[in-house]
Amino acid sequence: MKTLLAMLAVLSITGCAGSGAGPVGPDKVVYHLGEGLDQASNGLRNIRNHLEVNPKAHIVVVAHAQGVDYLFKDAKDKNGNSYEVAVQDLKRQGVQFDVCEITLRNRKLSKSRFIEEATYVPSGVAEITRLQQREGYAYLRP
Repeated sequence: MKTLLAMLAVLSITGCAGSGAGPVGPDKVVYHLGEGLDQASNGLRNIRNHLEVNPKAHIVVVAHAQGVDYLFKDAKDKNGNSYEVAVQDLKRQGVQFDVCEITLRNRKLSKSRFIEEATYVPSGVAEITRLQQREGYAYLRP
C-alpha cells in the first residue's frame, strides 16, 4: 500500500495523474458541411488545425446540399486555390470525404463531376447520425 501511495504522489507531483498530459488519443470527429464553399474553406482549415495537434484523429467529413460543391472537379476557393489539392492532402492523412447521394439525386449531379477522393453515402444526415450514435463520433459544424 505504501508503494502505491508513493507512486501516486510522484504522479501527482509530476502532473501526470489525471491531467490529460498523456499521449493524445485518436479523436473521432464528423465534420458536417452543408452550406457551400465558404463553410468548406473554414472546415478544411479546422481539420488541418485539428490534425496538427492530434495527427491520430479519425475524421469524416459529410457533405450534403450546397456543401458538396467543394468536391467538384476544378472547384476553387476565393483566392483561386484548388479544393482538390487540399482534399488530397487531408485524404493522405486519413480524412474521409463522404457525399450524400440524395443530394446528387435532388440536384441532378453525376458522380463524374466529383474528384476521385469523394466517397458516397446514401444519406448525409443519416450518416452523421450513425457516426454519432453508433460509432461515438463527436459532431462539428464549422
